[in-house]
Amino acid sequence: MAARGCGVVWRRALQRGPGGCCSACRPCRAVACSARGGAEPAGRSGLAPWVPVVGLEIHAQITSNSKLFSGSQVQFAAPPNSLVSFFDASLPGTLPVLNRRCVEAAVMTGLALNCTINKKSLFDRKHYFYADLPAGYQITQQRVPIAVNGSLSYSLCIDNKMSQMVTKTVRIKQIQLEQDSGKSLHDDARSQTLVDLNRAGVGLMEVVMEPDMCCGEEAAAAVRELQLILQTLGSSQAIMAEGQLRVDANVSVHRPGEPYGVRTEVKNINSLRFLTKAIDYEIERQIKELENGGTVLNETRAFDSKLGCTVPMRDKEGKQDYRFMPEPNLPPLILYDAKSLPANVNNQQVVNIDWIHERLPDLPSVKRAKLVELYGILPEHSFTLVNEDGLMEFFESVVKQTRMKPKKVIGWILSDLLSHLKQHSLTAKESPISSFLLADLLNLLENRDISSSAAKQVFEELWKGEGKTPLEIIKEKQLELIRDQEELEQICQAVIDEREEEVMAIKQGNEKVINKLIGLVRKATRGRANLLLDCFSQIGYASRSIVCLPFPAASAKGG
Repeated sequence: MAARGCGVVWRRALQRGPGGCCSACRPCRAVACSARGGAEPAGRSGLAPWVPVVGLEIHAQITSNSKLFSGSQVQFAAPPNSLVSFFDASLPGTLPVLNRRCVEAAVMTGLALNCTINKKSLFDRKHYFYADLPAGYQITQQRVPIAVNGSLSYSLCIDNKMSQMVTKTVRIKQIQLEQDSGKSLHDDARSQTLVDLNRAGVGLMEVVMEPDMCCGEEAAAAVRELQLILQTLGSSQAIMAEGQLRVDANVSVHRPGEPYGVRTEVKNINSLRFLTKAIDYEIERQIKELENGGTVLNETRAFDSKLGCTVPMRDKEGKQDYRFMPEPNLPPLILYDAKSLPANVNNQQVVNIDWIHERLPDLPSVKRAKLVELYGILPEHSFTLVNEDGLMEFFESVVKQTRMKPKKVIGWILSDLLSHLKQHSLTAKESPISSFLLADLLNLLENRDISSSAAKQVFEELWKGEGKTPLEIIKEKQLELIRDQEELEQICQAVIDEREEEVMAIKQGNEKVINKLIGLVRKATRGRANLLLDCFSQIGYASRSIVCLPFPAASAKGG
């Protein structure tokens, strides 16, 4: 059964307090009435609601020129097995050498997520057999990771209304450094599996989030905020389409007041949209299974994006023994702060936590606050600017190049530019309209050289990417404002002459009909009669002998 929207996932879920779901989550709002008895299906009103619980494990590929323990280059889509060192292939006698850049990236990420950085952390071997793991074990940090006990605040909107947002917090259990494995390529036609070790040994940060979420919408919002933080720090490019950010979701349901239920793990989800669908489907599946008298298995599942459902991969009933042991070839990782830094040692010889902390850039939450303060825009607008790739930089570039107020510019950015970008699946960096061209167009509008409706037409022409400037398009399409008052009066008179019913309505005191006449004038002039004031005055002048009514106060804003 395909996963349905969040709003119908749970028929009887419970609104939870701190750490649980809140009224911002659509699934929980949708079933709140059920929990109170208002929308409970017949014969089921006596059943207690279900409480969904979601935790996440996120693997972020560290932005580094070389791998975690070898000097092999890191490059996406390189020819198979072209970036493999002797250590990556696990040849006898090879030893790991820790990459300093990866350590600094993990410390930076931990600080940004309000974690405690362990000055002494340890590496372990996690043993399991798979063809793309040539050593037979993965080097990770199971016992003492590099960072622990952090938190991540994220925002989500209510009913998809950007004006109604709520901020929530998820606890970060730990961040650990570990190796990535290789990649198995399954050729069903030839019934064989090929192994590419280019990815083997690439540095990862595993961010473990506590089970503080209750639906796919919350999980996706938390992961998106983490993605923005990683990209801002430069610790990871976090491009999900390239496998640089992969999410495992742990999902369970239970009755209120009872222990957590048996959880399933949905592995390797590589998009926020799929993450939302996978979690919501899994919650619905588990509730139906339990209500039908079945049991939920402790198993690993995968999300099938074509079918919109999760499918079993392997069960965990017989828990796998990874035989964790200390990594004998790596000493403890020792970090320093300003107090513990040895004398006569510079920052190039050690990793200094305080030195990294002082150089942290503004995080997304700080950027949003600064946008509101600097430009006077709404908080929900700042949220969109920061969350959309490259849109904040585009907006600020336009503001610097135009005389139009930022509050007006934001309307063009969010209503016109962003809608076109989403329609064509583009980012702001890929926009066929540069910030310079948009600023040029807005300057013409601000100077009242064109009307707002004409500006929309120019925008559409600019989107075609034919290399024309706004001024060239205006001249070519004859979109300049009609400056000749006599010409405008004649157009208005013609409109009045053709609309006897509207004239009669105005005579009878219906002043709202004036707006219809103005719309007809705009159509007749192809948007070249810019100001509402002009339209009112000209229509009033042209019809003064017919209609003896005081005209409503006209607005001086562009129409």
